[in-house]
Amino acid sequence: MDILKQLADEFNIRSNQVNNTVKLIDEGNTIPFISRYRKEMTGGLDDQLLRELSERLSYLRNLESRKAEVLQLIESGGNLNEKISADLEKAKTLAEVEDIYRPFKPKRKTRAGVAIEKGLSPLADIILAQKNISVSDEAIRFVDEEKGVATSEDAVSGALDIISEIISDDADLRKKLYAEYSGYAYIVSVAVDENADTVYRNYYNYRELASKIPPHRLLALDRGEREQALKVSIEPDEQRVLKYITKAYVKSDNECGRLVRTACEDSYKRLLHPSLERRLRNDLTEKSCDSSIHTFSDNLRQLLMQPPVRNSVAIGFDPGYRTGCKVAVVDSTGKVLDTAVVYPTPPKKDIKGAGETIKKLIEKHKVDIIAVGNGTASHESEEFIADVIKSVDRKVSYMVVSEAGASVYSASKLAAEEFPDYDVSLRSAVSIARRLQDPLAELVKIDPKAIGVGQYQHDMPPAKLSAALGGVVEDSVNSVGVDLNTASVSLLGYVSGINASVAKNIVTYREENGAFTDRKELLKVSKLGKKAFEQCAGFMRIHGGKCPLDNTSVHPESYKAAEALLLKCGFSLENISGGIPSIKEKTKEIGMKKLSDELGIGEMTLADIVSELAKPGRDPRDELPPPLLRTDIADINSLKPGMILDGTVRNVIDFGAFVDIGVHQDGLVHISQICDKYIKHPLEAVKVGDIVKVKVLDIDPAKKRISLTMKGI
Repeated sequence: MDILKQLADEFNIRSNQVNNTVKLIDEGNTIPFISRYRKEMTGGLDDQLLRELSERLSYLRNLESRKAEVLQLIESGGNLNEKISADLEKAKTLAEVEDIYRPFKPKRKTRAGVAIEKGLSPLADIILAQKNISVSDEAIRFVDEEKGVATSEDAVSGALDIISEIISDDADLRKKLYAEYSGYAYIVSVAVDENADTVYRNYYNYRELASKIPPHRLLALDRGEREQALKVSIEPDEQRVLKYITKAYVKSDNECGRLVRTACEDSYKRLLHPSLERRLRNDLTEKSCDSSIHTFSDNLRQLLMQPPVRNSVAIGFDPGYRTGCKVAVVDSTGKVLDTAVVYPTPPKKDIKGAGETIKKLIEKHKVDIIAVGNGTASHESEEFIADVIKSVDRKVSYMVVSEAGASVYSASKLAAEEFPDYDVSLRSAVSIARRLQDPLAELVKIDPKAIGVGQYQHDMPPAKLSAALGGVVEDSVNSVGVDLNTASVSLLGYVSGINASVAKNIVTYREENGAFTDRKELLKVSKLGKKAFEQCAGFMRIHGGKCPLDNTSVHPESYKAAEALLLKCGFSLENISGGIPSIKEKTKEIGMKKLSDELGIGEMTLADIVSELAKPGRDPRDELPPPLLRTDIADINSLKPGMILDGTVRNVIDFGAFVDIGVHQDGLVHISQICDKYIKHPLEAVKVGDIVKVKVLDIDPAKKRISLTMKGI
């Protein structure tokens, strides 16, 4: 297999893009570095496509390695022929390779294996030849009580076991049958106990074409089966399947032919169907998991890239009942200024006392925003906060913030190191405030799986999910860049080329030697070598350092080109700090192609340098609409069909999007209500963090369900 050609065909990109990308990956370059600083080599491929290409490259290389291994194993057994070699060469999946190897693979003790040990293989060959003979006359020759073959019937039975296994091991037949299963079989579920009231009631008598089942339904069936609420099976068209098998093996309408037909039926029921059912279920689950991981990854990317609320003093309000609501005030840099515990919720319900405390904190620290956690008692807390901010002279807004993962972080070793003097709940309040101020900087401290913007994430293969989500966090952190002198160990650990231990070494160096003043100083950090420096330097920012270019995403390898560009356009390094918007016009006047040739850099790299010099240290998050802050609260009971409201998309799943409309309970916009045109997935039209207009379709206060639409507004 020509892997590079296959990748070019699959991704519909040029062969030189693939060749260069694979070379860069093999040289140990990270995806963010390749995406940002090697655009000329990749033709400008973005980080998401580069990750997909890298994953596919690994799969194809594993496939080729397994093909070579299987070829050697079959050859060492003396069974290799031209057909097997050709079939292995053509195999496109690991499953196909394993099917080819199946007949030669050492097996556990099977009925066929026992029959072979009894010397019944020749009788099996005679029956398979399907000549017009008396089978009993032939079988009598194989009767041997010492071998456990007491009668001719025993001999025939053993021979048929051998034939059944031969049929089951037929790679070509299995390939045809799997195509039949994957295209036309149904997935069926029934209740283990029809009287049990479970969340899987919709699946108590369920049937759907397996090829059409959407990922969220398949994962629901899988979970229902694991929780022993459902029995799930695959039902093919048995007659069609048997027709495939008998057509391949039954050649005569005589005694031998009829016995072979019996073996076909036995092979199907006992061997082929269980195996094909298992494979199809595994493949369906794998595809559904891949789809869910993709959805989770997209949601996480949007959540991490939410615009920060800059230059604002914030209160983090962690709701609770018996133990009270924990409060933390943080300044615009996230430094904790004050903490408190108030009891506006039952059982104490000290609304007056709690209100006075919050007012004093607002006035004392000039608070601008309040982040209310969405966990237990959040509805009462939101009502309380909305009332308090009405009674203060200062303009204060609030926003309900997802607490997902906050408890995980607050109980972690990292949080204990960061806030050794605070208890777990106060750490959580700090995290909630910082999530509103800078989602990316705070959320990187939490295991991405705990952030909760997906579906069935706890059912995903842990390693695969962690790798995908880790890649999203890495891409997000590097697309924004980090302040080398303030970034936490958690944030630094996601920078291209930096691992957890080197991130700790950077912070240790910073604490021992003071703030970094030059990117090259990174080379003095323990275990940070030249390769790591090459990968990370462009993503590190130094405010007020020796070289103004250190506060941009211009890579040190391009400093000479950047300085020459400034000179050609009539500027100097000193002009960078405030930004040089006019440099874009200057470069257009001179000509990008001409400048590219003169400076010895590619046009894509030149365009990136120009953009960065025009607006140094630009944050891509600032180009997005700001979060929707509120000053008042509504109630689900105040909603009426037809009302049009502004909302924030909180989660996107296969069948729709959940939108926060300020009534504590998120409403669902079903996929059919997102837009007028047909879409396969909601992510085609909406993403986490989008501010959208929605119309109320229906309200069910008892079940806390709100149906919304985005159509016709």
